[in-house]
Amino acid sequence: MSDEIEIDTDDLERRMDGAMTALKHEFASLRTGRASASMVEPITAEAYGQTTPINQLGTVNVPEPRMVTINVWDKGLVGVVEKAIRESGLGINPQTNGTIIMLPIPELNEERRKELTKVAAQYAEHARVAIRNVRRDGMDQIKKAKGNGMSEDDVKFWEAEVEEITKKHIAVVDKALENKQAEIMQV
Repeated sequence: MSDEIEIDTDDLERRMDGAMTALKHEFASLRTGRASASMVEPITAEAYGQTTPINQLGTVNVPEPRMVTINVWDKGLVGVVEKAIRESGLGINPQTNGTIIMLPIPELNEERRKELTKVAAQYAEHARVAIRNVRRDGMDQIKKAKGNGMSEDDVKFWEAEVEEITKKHIAVVDKALENKQAEIMQV
């Protein structure tokens, strides 16, 4: 293995990890019938003259498995936050009690659970495609290095390295999908 020409596998791994992070974020946004504070992360409300995430307007808690509460700090913003939740497309009807907004999470029916598993599978496929794109970039770097005089043994070594990193990340995606689908189908 020559010391002059090396492939930056750390960069490839970092980029593949980025695809995994994006997948975990997408999975967190899927409503599984179980309460999660991350459900309200993407929701924003118009407050103090600008668009603000509602988790910056109050304390988000999960006091029980099917309930999310938001304790709004500014009493004047309770209606604004409630309206933002209604219009967010979460399909949850907020209930207000003073400055506390309660979000009861309804049970999912079997049909909706199956739809959500398909959505989760699509998210996982997007992550796999992103990982394969990073793999392709790595293989292109190897081809370029081969053209710059990398030995045949080094080419095989680096190709095996990139393949190993790719397989490891794809396996993690598959495992995450399996766990998420099991969580969605759990009654």
